[in-house]
Amino acid sequence: MTAESTERLVVIGGDAAGMSAASQARRLRGAGELEIVAFERGHFTSYSACGIPYWVGGDVEERDRLIARTPEEHRARGIDLRLRTEVTEIDVAAGRVRARDVDSGAESWTSYDKLVIATGARPVRPDLPGVDAPGVHGVQTLDDGQALLDSLARARGRRAVVVGAGYIGVEMAEALIRRGYEVTVVNRGAEPMSTLDADMGRLVREAMEGLGVTMVGEAEVTKVLTGQDGRVRAVATEDTEYPADVVVLGIGVRPETTLARAAGLPLGAHGGLLTDRAMRVRGHENIWAGGDCVEVLDLVSGQQRHIALGTHANKHGQVIGTNVGGGYATFPGVVGTAVSKVCDLEIARTGLREKDARRVGLQFEAVTIESTSRAGYYPGASPMTVKMLAERRTGRLLGVQIVGREGAAKRVDIAAVALTAGLTVEQMTALDLGYAPPFSPVWDPVLVAARKAAAKIREPWDQAAG
Repeated sequence: MTAESTERLVVIGGDAAGMSAASQARRLRGAGELEIVAFERGHFTSYSACGIPYWVGGDVEERDRLIARTPEEHRARGIDLRLRTEVTEIDVAAGRVRARDVDSGAESWTSYDKLVIATGARPVRPDLPGVDAPGVHGVQTLDDGQALLDSLARARGRRAVVVGAGYIGVEMAEALIRRGYEVTVVNRGAEPMSTLDADMGRLVREAMEGLGVTMVGEAEVTKVLTGQDGRVRAVATEDTEYPADVVVLGIGVRPETTLARAAGLPLGAHGGLLTDRAMRVRGHENIWAGGDCVEVLDLVSGQQRHIALGTHANKHGQVIGTNVGGGYATFPGVVGTAVSKVCDLEIARTGLREKDARRVGLQFEAVTIESTSRAGYYPGASPMTVKMLAERRTGRLLGVQIVGREGAAKRVDIAAVALTAGLTVEQMTALDLGYAPPFSPVWDPVLVAARKAAAKIREPWDQAAG
């Protein structure tokens, strides 16, 4: 221990997982029992990275509205928070970390009794000529968002290229349209949103094109072209060039585990830290990890996955803080639930896609239904497409994807609960969901899909009986 009666907790990373862990540990153990030192290389703490596209697009007027708790608030609660300080090395054997002041370059060592690694994820930045030119941006932190807004203010024209069409790419395309930009999205896949099956992704593409976005599918950027001033002027594929005054990289993220790898800590197939259910790094009694830098158990497939979401990160932090603080908590895993939107089109998914189910060797049936968000005769009813996967023979629900207008996305929560509980599609048809014409048809769209899936599962048995 670092003092006769006081342990020291060191936290690397000042966003959702790290500061949730620090705050929960502080609630459970006073300053006389636990000293907490947190390092954050950026300017901000405890903010919503998921809200950055809406800040850039103007839906959120002020950056600070995305900040849940300021550095001053953390310090007032007895956490020694050190901003603009980057941890450059973890010495596991000696129980210490080396940190560098980003502005001055000064370095120092800090010992720990307990360590929390919450280094997050980093945007995928392809190794392309010109990718580091001014005007090319990843969007992962508030600092990134501010840099992008500054770049938009300096841009010579109003042409933007978004590389990649995942969640960030789709959301940033809408944000730039709202800023008055002419937007082109260049995507490696045929359809946007690879977290959906292609038939559902097609609905997203059609909505984006309706919004005025130029969608370029099955294309890969080969280089970023710059002008005489060194700023980006276009992106190039094998076939053509797309003019750009600003470029946003929306290719996805990878776990930021450079420190962990150098320290010899265990990493999974996706590059994320491996932990037990208590979020303790495997094989290390006094080291925990959480947030976008870890891999988690997929409760549907039974395999490890990397899913970068603030919901998970906050839960990880609560679990870690409880355990560091002397309690006991676990994080059982995820089913892969996520929602997004393009203008008024809502997009949701949970569980497995078709290719996920095939990869883990599951046999399944897939059904797709069209329904409405409310009773068809009630004003404001909007169309909705629901796709559902169920395991053959057992009928176990495997996954749901929903694309529709207002009232569509959050219906995925029904499926998320069903997946977590291991329900079959037959069991789902009996769920006692709320009904009134302003909120749902008599049969909720998710239950309509479940009925169709259950009927399809039964078909071979009906035929055999006949």
